[in-house]
Amino acid sequence: MQDKYVKCPTCGAKVKWGPESKWRPFCSERCRLIDLGEWFDEKKRLPGEERPGGEQGEEPDG
Repeated sequence: MQDKYVKCPTCGAKVKWGPESKWRPFCSERCRLIDLGEWFDEKKRLPGEERPGGEQGEEPDG
């Protein structure tokens, strides 16, 4: 069976996909933390409809 490799979503490095790859799909903890920071800073988000009232968590008037 041939090993499967994926690209690190942060830097594009080749990462072996398997249990021995501690940070998969990332190549390192550094790349994992960069990605996590982008989610926290809302540079990345899941597509969806905007909620009434602007910010998430706010209830619309009415």
